[in-house]
Amino acid sequence: MNVAILGCGYVGLELGRQLTAAGHRAVGVRRSEDGLAEIEDADFEAVQADVTDADSLSAVPDADAVVFAASSGGRDAAAAREVYVEGLHTAIEEFAGREDPPERLVYTSSTGVYGDHGGDWVDEETPLDPRTEKTEVLAEAERVALEASADRGIDGTVARLAGIYGPGRTRLERYLEGPVTEGYLNMIHRDDAAGAVRFLLEEDLARDEVVLVVDDEPLSKWALADWLADECGEPHPPKRTTEERLADDDLSERVERRILTSKRCDNAKLRDLGYEFGYPTYRDGYRAEIEAYRNQSG
Repeated sequence: MNVAILGCGYVGLELGRQLTAAGHRAVGVRRSEDGLAEIEDADFEAVQADVTDADSLSAVPDADAVVFAASSGGRDAAAAREVYVEGLHTAIEEFAGREDPPERLVYTSSTGVYGDHGGDWVDEETPLDPRTEKTEVLAEAERVALEASADRGIDGTVARLAGIYGPGRTRLERYLEGPVTEGYLNMIHRDDAAGAVRFLLEEDLARDEVVLVVDDEPLSKWALADWLADECGEPHPPKRTTEERLADDDLSERVERRILTSKRCDNAKLRDLGYEFGYPTYRDGYRAEIEAYRNQSG
């Protein structure tokens, strides 16, 4: 396959590495020159373009599949709309209008679109209940990925990613130090986030569908923190309730949303499709980081 990865950041870089290793052609697309250097360091093709600028996207080669993994950089809802909704529309129109358009589009969304379910289980059939302007934008972008792409003859897939962790993004020391706020965690290792997208493309699965990309075992933040402390040979960190955390004055909308939305995400569909996880649970995904910590601590 020829795959264009629009917004080739943390997950996109790993996806490009995996696709290249499997014999496919990956083209990573970033706005900044620094981003291009990261793609080149990952040893696959890089193109500088902006998903909100159709003219710049014309520099991206034709592809069999387009993966839309662009980020708004943690900015506000207006910036998110510009990238996730308007940028996605722009990308669909640009690629669909070509003489050799792609067959598939994969949009990487977020489990934040579910809103709060009081700790209950959710899956692909659970109605969405976004609780902030930004998650409303993400839900709208999912509709664009499935409906606008279909209108232009491209089969869309929404890969709804849980909280991504992995090399350089484990927050290990923060969990060990505390205080740790209560609530559930739904996690996916970076390599499996990329691996699931690669799998869906290679096996030609989930066209015009949503797939939850989350590991086998959601758990409470308190349970993860205590397990990490035990594995690292450290005392259990201090804890705080949701109410205690909300009393702080320094909360961003993103942090407040995480605190107030509790659910457990079910990966049965991805498992039933046949995906095999490299890191089925946090126990596997944190192992290298824990060993490095213990070695450093003596």
